[in-house]
Amino acid sequence: MSTYDSALLRLLEERGYIHQLTDASGLDALATKQIVPGYIGFDATAPSLHIGSLVQIMMLRRLQQTGHKPVVVMGGGTTRIGDPTGRDESRKMLTDETIEANIRSIFTVFDKLLTFGDGPTDAVMVNNHDWLGQLGYIELLQQVGTHFTINRMLTFDSVKLRLDREQPMTFLEFNYMILQGYDFRHLSHDLNVRLQMGGSDQWGNIINGIELGRRMDGAELYGLTTPLLTTADGAKMGKTAAGAVWLNEDQLPAYDFWQYWRNVDDRDVGKFLRLFTDLPLDEINRLENLEGAEINAAKTVLANEVTKLVRGDAAATRAEATARETFAGGGAGEDLPSIAVGAEGMRMAALLTAIGLTASGGEAKRKIAEGAVRLDGETVTDPAHLVSPEKGETFKLSLGKKRHALVSY
Repeated sequence: MSTYDSALLRLLEERGYIHQLTDASGLDALATKQIVPGYIGFDATAPSLHIGSLVQIMMLRRLQQTGHKPVVVMGGGTTRIGDPTGRDESRKMLTDETIEANIRSIFTVFDKLLTFGDGPTDAVMVNNHDWLGQLGYIELLQQVGTHFTINRMLTFDSVKLRLDREQPMTFLEFNYMILQGYDFRHLSHDLNVRLQMGGSDQWGNIINGIELGRRMDGAELYGLTTPLLTTADGAKMGKTAAGAVWLNEDQLPAYDFWQYWRNVDDRDVGKFLRLFTDLPLDEINRLENLEGAEINAAKTVLANEVTKLVRGDAAATRAEATARETFAGGGAGEDLPSIAVGAEGMRMAALLTAIGLTASGGEAKRKIAEGAVRLDGETVTDPAHLVSPEKGETFKLSLGKKRHALVSY
């Protein structure tokens, strides 16, 4: 039995999204009587977000599914500063053109998961550079700076971590929490946004925004964070040995994306189905209670459902067909990652890294030494082995039992 009356908090609770709430009863009451505009901020440091951000995007989807308004805030302004949370060093500066290109690329994923438009519950995407870029420095100090104390800012984990490790933290980065707090105040003042959501590491920044809105405008604002999302073996979501699991097709082929979900730990299947799919809860309960080899059927459902949402139905269908042909038929499905090496060919260690099966030449050499690399079914033991197909010839390159790629002329 849910502890909440609103469809929004009931849905978030039963699917496992809620870690902390600033005022549960206040937000619950608000969500039962009116449309609640809620926002999450995203950096624009790369052309794609990775799956570590997917739980946040799904939260905005849940907001819309329960009759509320998602506001996607792209950090065109704050990306120029860099969020120090969880970092030991400063981010590199990006040009305005790169940030704008990244935002356009990132939008393509949001466009699949949310309905954008001008209606009361339609999603909108805004860029915080539009207001942060207009702030004069003296104005910022006078209007906003007076509400932040250095004493309190020094207690934030993002600051303490860097200071304790004697890692330099620029004054630029120190301002990040002020600007993010101002985001919430601006959005509440101009767009009537009442809720900010984010990961558990954003709790302090969210509280800052709530307090700033109250002090500057007397606004009643709310904050909600999700649990820190890790896999069953304790690893952080979004990273693999071969690198980040990107949401955009240009950064990661659909087959690799599908395979990530197909290969999750058995213990994560139920949690991931609740967080990352729209399947009914009773169906999820049935799938997560499958045992033995049958749990693989649940993983295939997970891979298909997430890939459909993020990449589209056709991508999911192709990826599953490729997996079936590659594993069941012993063939090489057409949707596998592929690389053309030309007449000169390529050495095996370099080839493994170039196609993304390993993250570095060192890792490639280790895998070869372990006997984990096969070319058309034959184990390769020499990292300098030259892979040089003839014109019209294609080789199947395998790392272990689950990762495959195609090599052609």
